[in-house]
Amino acid sequence: MRTSSVSMHEARDVSPPADRLKKTSYSNKNVRSFDLNIEKILEGWEVSHALREIIANALDEQALTATKNISIGEDDSGQWCIRDYGRGLRYEHLTQNENPEKLANSGKVIGKFGVGLKDALATLYRHNVAVTLRSKFGLITLSRSAKHGFNDIVTLHAVVEATDRPGMVGTEVTLKGVTNQNVEEAKSYFLKFSDEPVIERTRFGDILAKQRGTPARIYVSGLRVAEESNFAFSYNITSLTKRMKDALNRERVNVGRTAYSDRVKEMLLESQSIAVARALGEQLAGIQTGTNSDEVNWTDVAIHAAKILNSNESVLFVSSNQILSHGDAIDIAQRDGIRIITIPETILLKIGGVTDLSGKPIRDIRAYEAEYRDSFQFKFVDYGALTASERRVFDKREGIIALDGQTPPTVKSIRLSETMRPDFTGDDHAQGLWDPKTGDIIIRRDQLRSVRLFAGTLLHEVAHARGGHADVTREFEDDLTSALGRIASRSLK
Repeated sequence: MRTSSVSMHEARDVSPPADRLKKTSYSNKNVRSFDLNIEKILEGWEVSHALREIIANALDEQALTATKNISIGEDDSGQWCIRDYGRGLRYEHLTQNENPEKLANSGKVIGKFGVGLKDALATLYRHNVAVTLRSKFGLITLSRSAKHGFNDIVTLHAVVEATDRPGMVGTEVTLKGVTNQNVEEAKSYFLKFSDEPVIERTRFGDILAKQRGTPARIYVSGLRVAEESNFAFSYNITSLTKRMKDALNRERVNVGRTAYSDRVKEMLLESQSIAVARALGEQLAGIQTGTNSDEVNWTDVAIHAAKILNSNESVLFVSSNQILSHGDAIDIAQRDGIRIITIPETILLKIGGVTDLSGKPIRDIRAYEAEYRDSFQFKFVDYGALTASERRVFDKREGIIALDGQTPPTVKSIRLSETMRPDFTGDDHAQGLWDPKTGDIIIRRDQLRSVRLFAGTLLHEVAHARGGHADVTREFEDDLTSALGRIASRSLK
């Protein structure tokens, strides 16, 4: 059963005028009047809210008893019927008590108190809806009568009679005076009747594909409690926090985001679905233009989405600035079938050096450059294959290095290659490179066209070997400045 939200709505006295009050008497000893202790009812509740409570009770009974699906239908006379196939309603269920069974199964059921059903019956009575509750344990209708011993106080009573269907399975609630719109509005509160399939299940709840063109919905154990206009997914939370339980005790709909945001985040961080990651990846790209969903504003969710994508697809994460500054690298990656995902600099900085779900480094520009270097195949040229003019230039290598001092001890050899991998920090293929792993300085063969070209490239790579700094850094500029000073000083002497 559901708890009421009387503290969130203004209560309204709906007692009929005094001249219409008549004390109800029952001549049949098999008919008893059960005082529901309701004098005022919730002003904010409409017929659809009352129907929601009745449907919620039916769904809870289905979940607890593992019986077949509830039925909701209209007969030829316009009377609606809500039916479950559980154990059957008893009049004792109308008392306001915590339900231990529902408390023990909070992730499976919607309600836990007996107040929601009582509120629903009172709301239906106020809206002139005739209600009959039927099970093998009895037949219950509604009337207003004076409290026992207090004729001046009139409350809503349940009129309990012997059942007319002793062999009945479950509980049937018949309603006369509700419209098709009332029923559809009530059903819209439930995941069971929505068109939002489950994308992934987690121990905190389910991530759902929201309906296109509609707000995302937040469900708790299948009951909608809020809507989010800028979420990428809908969510069904089945593991409740204390904050959520407190919020649901006060309100059934329009629960604030602070009550459920932690659970939504935990679902996303536990997700390993590529469908979820792809959708969040698209939202990450939207941060640059302000078109992203709210979920990726949570940094840890954005990083987790990058981990899933990196584990399952060939992707490269770049910033908008890197698209301009590393055009060659991105072009090569795209030619290799790698999908480019543009993300904000703040997120890019946080994924650098982070491993994905499979233990691989998340691929950013730096990681891709390392991959490419390791995979690149040089076409080395033997000294004997050089022309006479190329030999004359190449033979000056020791003298050229001597202009800047001794050959760095880290340099093991100077090699020539027909091919050279692209320079990811520039607009063209590199003329040379320093490979600290092998101790090789590798220079492209066409640099042997002149001493000027060869000397410039060789001294550039020697500066890398000597200082150990990368291109386009302040430290490397300082290394080059020092080298130029030494070369000038020796030349002038």
